[in-house]
This record gives sequence, structure tokens and C-alpha cells, in this order.
Amino acid sequence: MSKAFVRESDAPELPELPPQVSPLPPGAKNYLTPAGAQRLRDELARLADTERPPLAAAPADDIDAKTRLQVLDQRLRYLQASLRSAEIVPPQEGMPDIVRFGATVTIRENGGAESRYRIVGVDETDLDRNWVSWLSPIARALMQKKVGQRVPFKAPRGQKELEIVAIEYEG
Repeated sequence: MSKAFVRESDAPELPELPPQVSPLPPGAKNYLTPAGAQRLRDELARLADTERPPLAAAPADDIDAKTRLQVLDQRLRYLQASLRSAEIVPPQEGMPDIVRFGATVTIRENGGAESRYRIVGVDETDLDRNWVSWLSPIARALMQKKVGQRVPFKAPRGQKELEIVAIEYEG
């Protein structure tokens, strides 16, 4: 049949989004702090209940709204999958002097400036707040260490020695 007699959709085609890939390496556990899991649940509820309905109700020819809906739906699927696979790790009890998941660790670099890092799940990482993934090189270097220990750490700018000054847990 000739294309001249076939009606093609008047709606413009939406661009195809690349799949959102998990930052977890294959086989790694998806650990979350209780507060981190709650933040993801809150974001999921806000997106589904507040932001999605007006975009879904937009006219079919509103490409901007449909594209934003496509991006939002992708984020919703990601949050749902992340929460389904999450292993929520309660605050540490009994060994507050050892660096474990969920700890906020104060370190001193090469005997100089102090920094604080909180060790969290990959979906909680926030570098502006110094919240680092438990899979990050600095978190791996600090895990299972105690206050007063010195830890060698290979940073992008060269080898450093980190001294653990304090370990705290929220709870």
C-alpha cells in the first residue's frame, strides 16, 4: 500500500532516553542508611504524587511536558528499583570506635587540615556535604579502622597519610 494513503501520527516523536544505569558494580550490595532510604521514599512520593500528574495530563502535542514526563518516569523506575534492592543498615551499636557503614569520620591529612566524611550508600552520595559512597576509595581506606590509626591513602594528587581523629554515628 502506498504511504500516501496511510495516516502517520501527527504527534512528534519523543527522543529516546538512554537507560539510567545503577552506580553499583555488579554483585555489590545496595546499602542505605535509614535516613537515606527515607529521603528516597520521600522523593519517590513527591515525584509520583505532585510532579507527575500535571505532566501526564498535558496535551499530546506538548513535547516539552512529554519529554519531562519521560525523564521523570525514568527517575521513578530508578528509585523504585533502588528501594526494592536496598539493604537498610541501622546505626551501629556496640562498636562506635570502629569505622563502619554510616559513620561520620573526622580525619587529619598529613598532620594538617581536618576533614569530615560520612560513609553512606551509593544513592546517598553528596560530595557537597562530604557524604561518600561506601565503595569509594576513601571509604574503603577508612573502613574497619579506629581512632588514632594512620591510614595510607592514594589520592589523585599523590600519596597521603590520613589520621582518624574521631568516629561518630547518628542514631
